[in-house]
Formats: sequence, structure tokens, C-alpha cells
Amino acid sequence: MRRQLALPKALTIPVAGILLVALGCSSNTKVEGTTYEDNGGVVKIEFKSGGKAYVSTGPATNECTFMQSDRRVTLTCAGNKTLFKVDDDGSLNGPPGGMLSRLTKK
Repeated sequence: MRRQLALPKALTIPVAGILLVALGCSSNTKVEGTTYEDNGGVVKIEFKSGGKAYVSTGPATNECTFMQSDRRVTLTCAGNKTLFKVDDDGSLNGPPGGMLSRLTKK
């Protein structure tokens, strides 16, 4: 009888761990409906439904579009594309050294 109880417990813990990791990772990846900004708040991106985004740099705001595939986000403004990666902490990382290099959720 002990052997029958030990097997389900042995499987329950790893399965539960895998589910928690999967749920934790997926919850931070969707950008639609969220706003991101840089450390000083000078640059802000608002991701709206329908693939629309609004990029504000200081007082100027531009309407853009975005597409997301898993943890990759492509932002297109006036024909120019910027690629972002969604990190585990939910922040966006753009091209190194660029104006949109690291943005965090607001």
C-alpha cells in the first residue's frame, strides 16, 4: 500500500512545479493592454487592442502598430521597425544603445 501512495506523490510535485513555472512565465509576456516607460518617464509606449500602440517621447505622441509572437514584439512607427524582447520580469528590451533600450511596466 505504501508503494501505491508514493508513486502519485512522486509525480505530483514535479508536475505542479512545471505548471507553476509555465503559468508564471506566460503571465508576464502579453503586452496588449499595458503601458511601458523608461526610467525617467520620457519615453512611453501604450499597447492597445487591435495591434495599435502609442509612442510618446516628451510631449509628442505617434500612433504605431505592433505584432507580438511569444516573447518578441515588433513595433512599427512610420515604417520603421523596432524589435523588443519581453524579459522574465515583464520589462521590454529593445536594441542595445537605442532610445528604446529598456522599458518597464507602469
